Amino acid sequence: MEELETAISADGIVRSFGSNTAVDGVSLSVARGEVYGFLGPNGAGKTTLTRVLCTLITPSAGHAQVAGYDVAREPDKVRLRIGVALQDAALDDRQSGTEMLALQGRFYGLSAVATRTRVAELTDLIDIGDALGQRIGTYSGGMKRRLDLALALVHDPEVLFLDEPTTGLDPVSRARVWQEVRRLNVELGMTVFLTTQYLEEADELAGRIGIINKGKLVAEGTPSELKRTIGTDVIIVRLGSAVNDAQTALEKLEHVQRIDISGTTLTLSVTDGPGSISPVAVTLASVPNADVRELTLRQPSLDDVFLSVTGEHIRRSDNSNIGTGSTVGQTETRTT
Repeated sequence: MEELETAISADGIVRSFGSNTAVDGVSLSVARGEVYGFLGPNGAGKTTLTRVLCTLITPSAGHAQVAGYDVAREPDKVRLRIGVALQDAALDDRQSGTEMLALQGRFYGLSAVATRTRVAELTDLIDIGDALGQRIGTYSGGMKRRLDLALALVHDPEVLFLDEPTTGLDPVSRARVWQEVRRLNVELGMTVFLTTQYLEEADELAGRIGIINKGKLVAEGTPSELKRTIGTDVIIVRLGSAVNDAQTALEKLEHVQRIDISGTTLTLSVTDGPGSISPVAVTLASVPNADVRELTLRQPSLDDVFLSVTGEHIRRSDNSNIGTGSTVGQTETRTT
């Protein structure tokens, strides 16, 4: 099979800030036309690596190419071929959305006619109605996120970098962004490098996923491949009390390989889910004051993979744990 052309490649990238090494020898390759999801705990180095690939900071060591050009030696050529929407939108509150889109087009060398045409094409994506002609300072957070995505697309880039693009958006707006990312990838063949803390977002959009932890790439593969590496089913136990006593009792069961605790929730990795659910229920019934609120059997999720390789559940920037709540592509048996 002919090897796919590479849109992004990183070879041994290191980025240090004084004595702190934020990215420690990361190597990865993203094929042209691929959606690559990049996950990691807060402070793991994912935003730093993204900034290196976007030419915003230079690597301390190693080499990287984007759209065929070296990010350190040919940054201007890289910038002409990429679109970037970072966590903090760089918007001028004094301009209107229309003015800022037009200005962005001129920055990239589009003619006035081409810019007007492009702004009209992006209006459906922005979907903020008459507010497009109003000052950005009057926009809601969701409106600003959608405008920032449109700004990254004005010049029709080859590679699109999205750093947590749907953080703070309501479910309807998030779904609209997902739909647009799929369209850009499928219809236009645009390569997308997506960092996110929404596991369902990575599961839904990414063809492959890389997980970074403490500056190192610790896992990589398709969502299905990564889930298969767990090799176990998962039982979720939510208790009202007696968490430690329940853990001690459950650890003695034959098929229980691992137990992780988050508050009053126990996550059990078991080799035989259907065969384990009954012994787990019986064992919990024998624990005084356990007060079982919920007992759930499901297949491994991306959060289980994340927990396995990093030792923690992924958390959004609002510090809410979404790991045990994500059920995209899962089957569940629940007892309440």
